[in-house]
Amino acid sequence: MTERVSVNFDRAAEYYDATRGSTTEHDRETTAMLAGELRDRGRILEVGVGTGQVAIPLQEAGVPMAGIDLSAGMLAKLLEKSDGVAPFPLVRADATRMPLADDAFGGAVLRWVLHLIPDWELVVRELVRVVRPGGVLLVNLGSLRGPWEDIRQRFAAESGVSADPAGISWGDYDLLGAVMAGLGGTARPLPGLRVENDEPLGDFIEGIERNRYSWTWTVPEDTLHRAAPKVRRWAEAQFGPLDEVYPFEFEVEWYAYDLASRRR
Repeated sequence: MTERVSVNFDRAAEYYDATRGSTTEHDRETTAMLAGELRDRGRILEVGVGTGQVAIPLQEAGVPMAGIDLSAGMLAKLLEKSDGVAPFPLVRADATRMPLADDAFGGAVLRWVLHLIPDWELVVRELVRVVRPGGVLLVNLGSLRGPWEDIRQRFAAESGVSADPAGISWGDYDLLGAVMAGLGGTARPLPGLRVENDEPLGDFIEGIERNRYSWTWTVPEDTLHRAAPKVRRWAEAQFGPLDEVYPFEFEVEWYAYDLASRRR
């Protein structure tokens, strides 16, 4: 039987912040929105804390944080940002088996995590265990939209390899909501945050060719190099010059899942 393992981001540690960042204004808006949900709940756990893109600003905004991540490389980058001193408690572990006490946290944050974990429902169950009754889980499942999703699908067709995520599909809040409901959680959409694209489509295709996205990591190198030029030619015919910023605005979705005040 093939072992179902979470995707480890050690290989992405050196370039993660450069390829997964957002605008400064959007980051401020995100921190303010999340902090408004999390303040006065005690310590908050970020699952997949990575390089600290979310947790460090929340800590600076007055929300006491803790982080768990499978990747030693990503945690090393977080420490590097903090002059070698952990800004809050950190644990290196798989989120499907958290070495954490029951009811240890007032809430949790997950951004772009559950699509990386085949057994993502185990993570949700673990969070319901380690977050106190009455706490809250804040989740962003991520998404690929517009031409980015079209390019991903074209890459799958040209390579003959599935480009689907290992875990829950991007943006499938209906499925997550159903699982949370079974665990006593109530879904609540948070205000959408508008973002305007500032990345040329050519950069995205280059990222595919350089194997920088988790959904390309299982694709053989020769397949990547064979498929990427075909995808590039197709995209240029569809969307125009790939070295220019493609005008596209979208809404970043976050959901809150309020846990029942008593366990079922």
